[in-house]
Amino acid sequence: MVVAHNWRCRHGEIDLVATAPGVVVFCEVKARRSDAYGTPAAAVTARKQARLRALAAAWLAATDHPPSRVRFDVVTVTWPRGQSAVVEHLEGAF
Repeated sequence: MVVAHNWRCRHGEIDLVATAPGVVVFCEVKARRSDAYGTPAAAVTARKQARLRALAAAWLAATDHPPSRVRFDVVTVTWPRGQSAVVEHLEGAF
């Protein structure tokens, strides 16, 4: 169940936060028209991953969420002009 989207604090923004029994999922969404400059997933660099981990800690502290397992997912959307979008969900991406 999605519990937050575009959650912001002074450190940045989390695209999606979802929960399932025993797990909180922090999800980064990346969209591109093509792979000409790399895949959408490649845009989630080590630096971005570190920032998302810090944002996840901030969200957990701000919401007083009960302790549970944490997972980081990436959803990629490639949507070439005039074509259907291709969506990929990378569970436990990092």
